[in-house]
Amino acid sequence: MSESETSSGKESNKNAGKIRCDACPVMCYIADGKSGACDRYANSEGQLVRTDPHRVLASTIESGGELVKFVEGNGSGALLREEECFITAVGAGTTYPDYKPAPFIVSQKIDGIDMVTVVTEGIYSYCGVKVKIDTDRHIGPEQSLVRAKGEAIGHVTTGEYGSQMLSLGGVQHLTGGSKKEGRTTCDSLLQLCNCEPVELTIDNGASLLVQAGKPPVVDGVTEEKMRVGCGSATIGMFASQWQGLVDEVVVVDDHITGVVSEHQAGKVIGWQPTGIKVLGRKSTPGRYFQVAEPGTGWGGTDITDPLAILGDFNPKHAKPGSSLLMVSTTGEQYGYYELDDNLKPCKMDLPDALQQTVERIAENCEPALCSVLFVGGAGGSLRAGVTENPVMLTRSVRNMLTRVTCGGAPVYVWPGGGITLMVDVTRLPRNSFGYVPTPALVAPVEFTMRLQDYEALGGHLKHVTPVTDALKGQLGGQNDHILSGSEIEPASNAWPTKSTLYAWSDS
Repeated sequence: MSESETSSGKESNKNAGKIRCDACPVMCYIADGKSGACDRYANSEGQLVRTDPHRVLASTIESGGELVKFVEGNGSGALLREEECFITAVGAGTTYPDYKPAPFIVSQKIDGIDMVTVVTEGIYSYCGVKVKIDTDRHIGPEQSLVRAKGEAIGHVTTGEYGSQMLSLGGVQHLTGGSKKEGRTTCDSLLQLCNCEPVELTIDNGASLLVQAGKPPVVDGVTEEKMRVGCGSATIGMFASQWQGLVDEVVVVDDHITGVVSEHQAGKVIGWQPTGIKVLGRKSTPGRYFQVAEPGTGWGGTDITDPLAILGDFNPKHAKPGSSLLMVSTTGEQYGYYELDDNLKPCKMDLPDALQQTVERIAENCEPALCSVLFVGGAGGSLRAGVTENPVMLTRSVRNMLTRVTCGGAPVYVWPGGGITLMVDVTRLPRNSFGYVPTPALVAPVEFTMRLQDYEALGGHLKHVTPVTDALKGQLGGQNDHILSGSEIEPASNAWPTKSTLYAWSDS
């Protein structure tokens, strides 16, 4: 249970016996035995302490420098040599107020090279998540608002190959709207980043259940497969497997519907014309746009009867008894037809040989998942916690002299100014993200470099401490803790201090 209060003036009598937390701008007064508004800091007998353990990753020399299963430890440092551990920022504390160095600046010798890792939990007012949802189903028009508990927290953005995309959070939703909008946005981002499920609705669109690493649920239906490709690509992949088994194949797709007899993939293997007519905007031979409206039916269209996209067959090429396979891009929907004497397609049982080709499409579809990428800018306070001249850190990162990680996980740093990073939340230790009620997310970030490069960028050299002291729990009274292997996927991340990750490795 939390008890927190904020003050804009002198401390009143009701705050007597409480301590003030300065870990974020809220500046809570916390009673003994209670935690602050963020649940990350607490009052323990008059001392301000972090409620979560500080996380230390463990490796072994035999692993070849890859992350392996961790062992439980008591923070004594006896279990590991310094080259076998990596101090993360998870549970480390923040640089707020911004004038002070990072909570942990640790040195360790790796393969004879003196390395430094600067560790802090960043407070991100400028942050959000990009969500990739593997589905062909229409979830809503681009730019439609995405809501959580009725509050706008983002929008639908440009769809990608076989996936729908959401852009959630950002400073406008966190701080630019009502207090409720900001709180709801922060809460939703926190749940998504900590791999928890979140219910979303889209204006003029679908309801979603999204959880990182889990299949998406669209309008109550759990997605199983990501499409093998667009209709045209599906034709290209399987045209030769259909040849001789059926006279015509149409792969229904909201974006590009493919027709094998017209498609170049069919032409090069000698496929004969069938007189078929597809209702839609013809792009190039065998490729059609806008055959139907977007929806949750066949191939992400709004149709339930695939014959709705066909016009009359041309008697110049069509003949009674000709066969037709219509299939979706996941193989989940399919139908087999033969032309009657009036050249009208009549539904028939699917032959076994064609059943195998439909199953082959489904076999080549990857499992549908939700992917959540945290995006944030490492701004002034983060960089000032590393060096008194923050631009030098930015340049060091650009020059690949400094490696940026989040909870030990690799990040992508966007080109251009600043340090805007993006990280897959499933690659961090569980519950790595926190929040402050300003509102803003709290995310771990580590900067690792050679000691000589840290000196060159004007780092806080007086605050560099051997990693062995961190392992013994001697830094800031933190409750250091070595993670168990169940906390993170062991093989997913390269070891952060691996020399080949740095520009100087070839020198």
